[in-house]
Amino acid sequence: MVVVQDLLWAFSIFSLVWYFLQGLFRVISMALSLNSPPCPSPSWASRSFIDRLGECLVAEECSHETGFPSKRRRGEKGLHESTDIMQKISLGCGVQEEGEVKKGSVKVRKRPARIVVPEFCPGFDQFCERGGRLEEKEIEEEGRDYCLASKKGKREVMEDGYGVMVDIQGDPQQAFFTVIDGHGGRAAVDYVAENLGKNIVKALENIEDSKHGDNQLQQAIHGGYLVTDEGFLSKDVSSGACAASVLLKDGELHAANVGDCRVVLSRNGVAEPLTNDHRLCREDERSRIENSGGYVHCINGVWRVQGSLAVSRAIGDLHLKEWIISEPEIKKLHLTSDCKFLIVASDGLWDKVNDQEAVDLVLREKNPLESCKKLVDLSTNRGNKDDITVMVINLQRFIKPGN
Repeated sequence: MVVVQDLLWAFSIFSLVWYFLQGLFRVISMALSLNSPPCPSPSWASRSFIDRLGECLVAEECSHETGFPSKRRRGEKGLHESTDIMQKISLGCGVQEEGEVKKGSVKVRKRPARIVVPEFCPGFDQFCERGGRLEEKEIEEEGRDYCLASKKGKREVMEDGYGVMVDIQGDPQQAFFTVIDGHGGRAAVDYVAENLGKNIVKALENIEDSKHGDNQLQQAIHGGYLVTDEGFLSKDVSSGACAASVLLKDGELHAANVGDCRVVLSRNGVAEPLTNDHRLCREDERSRIENSGGYVHCINGVWRVQGSLAVSRAIGDLHLKEWIISEPEIKKLHLTSDCKFLIVASDGLWDKVNDQEAVDLVLREKNPLESCKKLVDLSTNRGNKDDITVMVINLQRFIKPGN
């Protein structure tokens, strides 16, 4: 009897201690919970995001298993795993992966997105991509006796170009300069820049021994244009280019052009155009085209051959070759001390700046390169959206002593 009473007494003391420990544990748990931030219930936007994330995880799992893009098929494994993760996310208490727990935030590992490099980046300030290479929007060049500034217009591709040949046949008083304005792409521009000067110089070499005078020299320039045109047409590319060129030789200047690039001389500060634009506002050009079976149509105030091209002569233009000829008009000039400089430019300048304005600006500006850049800016500020190329040529070296 005494033993039973002792057991009951011992059990009562044990129960009392156990009850006390349970109360102490509850107090400690409450204190800890007061120090930790509450887990808010997810809003409708959060629940929508969680549901969407769960579907993406399941789709990713299915795609990984099959090797093909998934259409949100829910496999058992992906569904169970995504459900467990979504429950942890909804509680806001973190996700445990590979033995790590990050409290108060959501950490979900997923495959990184594919990086796509665009083929064309219009945001570049100085360059644009063309044919796998970078093409400059603005060009500045300064050489012996010439300088040049060129600026790309609103078209996707820069269609202006230029060519320079100095010290021809070892003679520092022989040089060739050209400015080119293309249309229908850069194919004709690049070909003319590479070949027009070479073809003219080659023709000059063939007449050196003939000694037939100026007539032969002009025929060489004429033949150089025609050979360049034939060479480009043989490539069967639908593109064209206007060009204005200057050949300086033996104290004389020979200016030639097809299209609406222009050569302007400054003679004692007075502008003197050395070329005539080949546009359809010229009655002789319009009559030539109509007499050869073509038609000229005025669209928005601009006369166009067959309703398309606004110039009547050019190199290339295979589809219009029956009417668009490549025969240049050539003018010879004997250089004298009052011939100061030339301005050779594409129509991007001449459409907004007249001949005398251009000469006056070059005379005011002491630095020839700066004058080219200011002429480009002047045309742009007046609303020009076309490509602009301006070349200024100093003529003093090419004047024979005593002239």
